[in-house]
Amino acid sequence: MSTQTPDAVKAGGSQPSISPTQASEPNRFWAGRSELIVPALVLALAGFLTWQTATMQVLGSSVPGPQFFPTIVCVLLYAVVIAHTVQILRSPRGLDESTSESDQNAGHTMYSDWKTVGMVVGGVAGFILLLPVAGWIISAAALFWVVARALGSKRALFDVSIAVLFSSVIQLAFNAGLGLNLPSGFLEGLL
Repeated sequence: MSTQTPDAVKAGGSQPSISPTQASEPNRFWAGRSELIVPALVLALAGFLTWQTATMQVLGSSVPGPQFFPTIVCVLLYAVVIAHTVQILRSPRGLDESTSESDQNAGHTMYSDWKTVGMVVGGVAGFILLLPVAGWIISAAALFWVVARALGSKRALFDVSIAVLFSSVIQLAFNAGLGLNLPSGFLEGLL
């Protein structure tokens, strides 16, 4: 494809070709910043949760009330949105310098780790099925272990011990601290 203008052809001259980088000058700000979609979605979720928390019908006047933890979650979501947006704006991810020019012209190389995705999705499905039968401590510990393995951990015994510790602490926090009972499963007589 020629980039010469008709006047340049008549004059016998040639116009320099336009590189892909120069061709996208008007969209220069958005180059490497397409991941701003993620903080936008988290911001929408935070806004929805804020609205739901603010319009919640509260009975009684216990402190902390039922709006306490949702408010903490909303504040944390807004903090994540701000931090992630600042990080994306300060250091946009462009094309890798080591890729060839033909790869850069074709766009980013996409990579999906379907084994990891499959393990995490399977772990969540197993958690849902196991929760009523085995209870919170065992099913949450199993989910933690599966996700740790999916993300590359090779220390099985360490992962299991941390998983049981955290699921037990969460069980105690909900039972003793909030007065809410998580499913105990077949351990119901022991807990």
